[in-house]
This record gives sequence, C-alpha cells and structure tokens, in this order.
Amino acid sequence: MSHPKTPTSQLYFIAITGKNLDLWNKVLGTLENELGKSIFQSEIYNFSSFTSYYSKEMGEELKKSFYFFEKLKSPEYLIELKHKCYEIERKLAEPSGNRTVNIDPGYLGLSKVVLSTFKDYAHRVYLGKGVYAEVTLIFKNKTFTELPWTYPDYRQPQIIEIFNKARTWYKEHLHVS
Repeated sequence: MSHPKTPTSQLYFIAITGKNLDLWNKVLGTLENELGKSIFQSEIYNFSSFTSYYSKEMGEELKKSFYFFEKLKSPEYLIELKHKCYEIERKLAEPSGNRTVNIDPGYLGLSKVVLSTFKDYAHRVYLGKGVYAEVTLIFKNKTFTELPWTYPDYRQPQIIEIFNKARTWYKEHLHVS
C-alpha cells in the first residue's frame, strides 16, 4: 500500500514568445522576485518556423526562448505561476488586448517535463483554478524524449539538450534546498 507523501520540489521554467526582447527582461524581472535568478536559458530561436498559431494576435517572425530559475518549488505551485504569467501577459498587452508576449510556465523533474495551460484536451489533467497540466517530455534512456502530443519545437535536439542540461543542474541541487 502506498501512503501520501510530500512531493519533491521541482525546477521551474518559462518559455517566452514574442518580438520585443526588452519586454522579456520585464517578464524575467517580475518572475525572479519569486523564482530566483534565471540560472540559464536556451538560445533565442525563430518560433514562427514551427507554427503560425500566434501570428494573427502577435504578428510574424516571433522569437522564443526558455528560462530556468534557481528556486525549487512544489509541483502545485504551477497553478499559481500560470495565473501570474497570465497577469503579466495582460499587463503587457496592447490596448486592443492582443498580447505582446506569450509566457508558458512549466516545471522539470527527474522523470518528466510538465507544461501548464488553460485549455483542456484528452492528454491533459485538471489541476484546479482553470489550469491543466500535460507531461510533454519524459526522461528515458538518459535523455528527455518526446511524446505523441509534444509541440514541434520541444522535439528539436537543441531544446532537448537544454532540458537535459537543466535536469543535470536540478539533480545536483535537488537536496541542497
């Protein structure tokens, strides 16, 4: 029989998508108050080459990068962080309501990468307060591996590499906190 136990703290990250890199610094500054310093980031890449999903709202030639933060937090913090990122998006939106940045928070553990969303789907689990979560990468054979629903950019070798790097850092700092 299993017994309830407190889950291990996780390594939180955000993915920022947009055009104006100055706004990204505002986002990071706001989130670093709670999550600590950004310990590393992925390269900034051309997100528009993967999808046109945000082009109507945010325009063409969008860039994207991942930022990982030093403070480890409980898995349930994902609900609060999703709402905090939503509020930042609203605050930085154009007067028309169109977003200027898209902020997607998630966390990394030893076995998986979890993303949050406000959209339900078959492979997503409801967490509460309008937030759903999905496992988008699993750690298997010494690397993170995609799943059938993994977004195209998360499948790229350079993105898998940054998540593997983050996992190494996380594993080294897991019992320090």
